[in-house]
Amino acid sequence: MSKVKQIWLIGFMGLVSATGPLSMDMYLPGLPQMQHYFGSSASMLQLSITFCLVGLAVGQLFIGPLSDHIGRRIPLMVGFALYGLTSLACVFAPNIWIFILLRLIQGLAGSTGQVLSRAVARDMFEGKELTRFYAMLMAVNGVFPIISPIIGGILLPFVHWEGIFILLFVIGVLTVIGIFFTIPETLPTVSRRDEPILNSFKSMLKMFSHRRFVLIALVQGLIFGALFSYISASSFVFQNYFHMTVGQFSFLYAINGLGIILGNNLPGYLTDYISNQRILMGALVVGLFASVLMVVSLFVNPMAILVIIPLFIVIFCVGIVNTVATSMAMGIEGRENGGSASAVLGLLMNIIGALASPIAGVMGAHSYAPMAILIFGCELSGLSLFYLANRVRRVTN
Repeated sequence: MSKVKQIWLIGFMGLVSATGPLSMDMYLPGLPQMQHYFGSSASMLQLSITFCLVGLAVGQLFIGPLSDHIGRRIPLMVGFALYGLTSLACVFAPNIWIFILLRLIQGLAGSTGQVLSRAVARDMFEGKELTRFYAMLMAVNGVFPIISPIIGGILLPFVHWEGIFILLFVIGVLTVIGIFFTIPETLPTVSRRDEPILNSFKSMLKMFSHRRFVLIALVQGLIFGALFSYISASSFVFQNYFHMTVGQFSFLYAINGLGIILGNNLPGYLTDYISNQRILMGALVVGLFASVLMVVSLFVNPMAILVIIPLFIVIFCVGIVNTVATSMAMGIEGRENGGSASAVLGLLMNIIGALASPIAGVMGAHSYAPMAILIFGCELSGLSLFYLANRVRRVTN
């Protein structure tokens, strides 16, 4: 593959994999405005994040095994077409319940991008090359948490929250066109499963018996739980509790997005010198330490800076864990199971994130304690499971 084609593939697949940030980060600055529009509570609006995450998780269970049979390209195009149409339908939601239902469908459609971007990479690369490609792919993906809230903050004064979902519709349509004209099929017919598709779902269920694979996937899922605790609560915590403006919040969110990019990139440079095991352990330990600082800040005078600094460290470590844990987990399974393995990763990430999102907003704008405590709990649990995964590795070897 030429350098130009590789750069295009990384950039475009970064967009394809960004359905999570696109679906949630862009409209975060508008949540207080939407709360007024729908006449709902903060926790109810956060359910729209939860249901989108549920859709992203459940959809991957079907798309992953299906793509192991029919290839990656057709499911990608169909998924993004539906994603665009559902985004447009959100504009016309008559009430909060219809909006939440549409967000569920949007998540189901958007799951194709998340699961198949990982599967495409697994089709094409192995070992250290796979880690490097994931590092670059996720670095591009990490741009979207930076620019999405900035775009949302810019659009809100002119087109209100509806304009954000119209933009998502346009992105969905353009992505379908880009896939059709520029992305080849990466899973050749000879590598596809030829048994009944029901057997693929059974094989995916068997992955849950692979203890090390499941433990690494759970580590990544728990760290994503910390991330989504931040995502779902941050707009209310910083705009309502710490009284930031939309512009200030968007800038802060962008800085944290930069932290994800830096974290995603770092393993690509370290993998020649440090094992993935050690990189992952280091990120988990540092993330846990930062979460402790955030909890401690609850017992002093409320100051935004005491939350902002440890939060940046946590988000930076999320980027590292995302790259390394994905590479390790996908490397455990064979290429013929790439879609199914990616589906299990996506399931655990999004289900844990979906559970964390409404809990983080349980106290609305009155405290950041739920967010801080949830992040600490996720970091501590992730590190504990990592040590258990190491014990399983030593026993099996």
